[in-house]
Amino acid sequence: MTITQTIEIPPDRRLVIDVPCEVPTGPVILAFTPAAVLQLSERAFGCAKDQFEMADDFNAPLEDFKDYM
Repeated sequence: MTITQTIEIPPDRRLVIDVPCEVPTGPVILAFTPAAVLQLSERAFGCAKDQFEMADDFNAPLEDFKDYM
């Protein structure tokens, strides 16, 4: 089960987390990801346009594999 919750870290750096009743008791792992990191990871379709070139002979057979063809 994964729960994602956005919180603001207060100046005293103490957090109180309300956990839903359906979460079983016992050990848990908390992972903190700064919001700035999440914003950088968002990608827009076409954001790498014109940054790569395809070789003219892209579909040509490779010399290294001639024994297998």
